[in-house]
Amino acid sequence: MERKMILSACILALTTMGAFAQDMLQSQVPAVVVNSFQQKFPKAKGVDWELKGGIYEAEFETGLFGTDHEVWIQSNGRIVRHKEELTKNDLPKMITAKVKKDFPGYRITDVKKITEEQKITYAFEVKSGSDEWKLVSDTQGNILTKVRD
Repeated sequence: MERKMILSACILALTTMGAFAQDMLQSQVPAVVVNSFQQKFPKAKGVDWELKGGIYEAEFETGLFGTDHEVWIQSNGRIVRHKEELTKNDLPKMITAKVKKDFPGYRITDVKKITEEQKITYAFEVKSGSDEWKLVSDTQGNILTKVRD
C-alpha cells in the first residue's frame, strides 16, 4: 500500500512539474534578458525560451554540428547557469585519467560542461555492459557525485 502511495505521489509530481514551466516566444522575454543572452551567445540558433520559477531558460544550438546548450538567466540579465554538450575528447585529461583508473573498461558518454557563477563541473556517464554510473567531476578530476543508473 505504501509503495502505491509513493508511486502515485511521484507520478503526480512529475505531471505537475510541467505546469510550472512556461514556453514563451522571444518577444515575451524581457529585453535585458534577451540582450544578455545575445551578447554571450551571438551565434545561437533554434532558441527555445521557457520561464521556470522566475528564471528564463533558453535551449539552443551552436556550431556546424549543432552543439546543444541550456542557459538560465535571471530577470536582471545575469546568467546563473550554462550547460553545454561536449564530446568525451573535450573532457580535461585529469578527468579522463581518473575515470580510466577508477572505472577500468568503462566508456564515457553523455558529457556536459556546467558553469555556475565561476565554478565549472563536468557531468557524464560511464558504461560497461549493463553497469552504468552518472558522475559529476570538478576540473581536477575529483568525483563530486556518483550515482548508479
